[in-house]
Amino acid sequence: MNRTDRLYALVEELRAAGPRGLSASRLAQRFEVSVRTIERDLSALGQAGVPLATKQGRTGGYSLDPSMSLPPLNFTPREATAVAIALSSGTGDAVFARDARSALQKIAAAMPARALAEAYAAAAKVRVIVRPGAVPDAEVAETIWRAVHGGHVLRIGYVDVAGVESDRDVEPQHVVVAPGGSYLTAWCRLREDDRIFRMDRISRAERLADVPRGPHRVIEPEAVGHEVRTPESAFGKVTGTPT
Repeated sequence: MNRTDRLYALVEELRAAGPRGLSASRLAQRFEVSVRTIERDLSALGQAGVPLATKQGRTGGYSLDPSMSLPPLNFTPREATAVAIALSSGTGDAVFARDARSALQKIAAAMPARALAEAYAAAAKVRVIVRPGAVPDAEVAETIWRAVHGGHVLRIGYVDVAGVESDRDVEPQHVVVAPGGSYLTAWCRLREDDRIFRMDRISRAERLADVPRGPHRVIEPEAVGHEVRTPESAFGKVTGTPT
């Protein structure tokens, strides 16, 4: 886990701990780092404006201001089952698989034991048929996602259908999650054109200090016989936000 992810996770751990808080040693054990590293992370959170409280003594530790805590989320068994089904319907790609598991774990942790047991029993009555897709390397997938999200240029090693590997400097646009696997759409500087790369064929990926300079148009993926959906539209449906 990189430091940015750990900082976010630290806030979630303290939020879940509530007023009782957690000691630095307990947090260090949880994240498999040194106590000094945790203390530096907590200091960084405080400097960033996260309202941390400390309690001295043998039972002391760090806690989060109650104003930063969300009220309990009461998921019904059917809602939890629906989320489990939706997650099971995915291709299992490496880009969001860990986050999907974490989301379901948080839902399960927020539910009463009886409601969780009911959700589990309901989910056991459902079968989801998916087409297994090729799964990219998790580290490569994470590097690609960060480049897409942050607008960074990448140098990738790409193996084509004939098994020939080449180095490409690309300007990422989208991660495409498809029934057969995950893809990267990008402007390829080698070919001077838009290209779609199968992520499981990307053997390595590294961020370059260069800035994007290709055409500013962004290609949208198309798949014959398939409907292309945009996840932001799902947020709009539940929040009323225009999309």
